[in-house]
Amino acid sequence: MENCVFCKIIDGDIPCYKIYEDDDFLAFLDVKPHAKGHSVVIPKKHGETIFDLDDNLLQKVTVIVKRVMERIQEVLNPDGFNVGWNHNTAGGQVVPHLHIHIMPRWNSDGGGSMHSIVKNPGDMSVEEVVELLK
Repeated sequence: MENCVFCKIIDGDIPCYKIYEDDDFLAFLDVKPHAKGHSVVIPKKHGETIFDLDDNLLQKVTVIVKRVMERIQEVLNPDGFNVGWNHNTAGGQVVPHLHIHIMPRWNSDGGGSMHSIVKNPGDMSVEEVVELLK
């Protein structure tokens, strides 16, 4: 995509701190890190959300995320990780190109769990929601 910052990184128009690359994916350090070693894994094929990628690439991205995490573990030795992506603007996505964040975590870093992102259970019970999803 012409104006996508991640596509420009893939094309080499914008430099990055590359830590992994193959034919389908690129992983690099986030230039505005929220933790030491904060990295992102992106597919080289442009797609804004997980719905835009085929199942084969989605399966492969899990293996790539694992490889990047292993390398970070080997070098930085964090106590844990948070891994995930922001999906659409309501989910906090800023760059409209799917990217998986890998956040190394340390016991004393002051951060929270995934449960600290939002605390608004909505106006339906769990039972009502499951009925909709059946």
